Amino acid sequence: QVQLVESGGGLVQAGGSLRLSCAASGSIYSINVMGWYRQAPGKQRELVATITRIGSINYADSVKGRFTISRDNARNTVYLQMNSLKPEDTAVYYCNAQSRVVTYWGQGTQVTVSS
Repeated sequence: QVQLVESGGGLVQAGGSLRLSCAASGSIYSINVMGWYRQAPGKQRELVATITRIGSINYADSVKGRFTISRDNARNTVYLQMNSLKPEDTAVYYCNAQSRVVTYWGQGTQVTVSS
């Protein structure tokens, strides 16, 4: 089992920045990919960014150039630096961790961007 605890959400004005953190604990040796997804009201959950154990990164087109994902393997933590935030970035952001057979989710953290 893997436990994921997110922090760093909040309310920010358009153009502002936030940094999300996700600390993993438990059977972390099994995790190959960690990342962030988000779900806005009335919409499906969507990928924001992922990073593999060796540092390969993937971003959604909507956040490229504004968001940066990073991973501290020593601290078992993944970060999402969000800059130039837009109202359409408003959503619950979920941390995600994937092993070969299991996907884990955090409890989610609310990000609200006011115009």
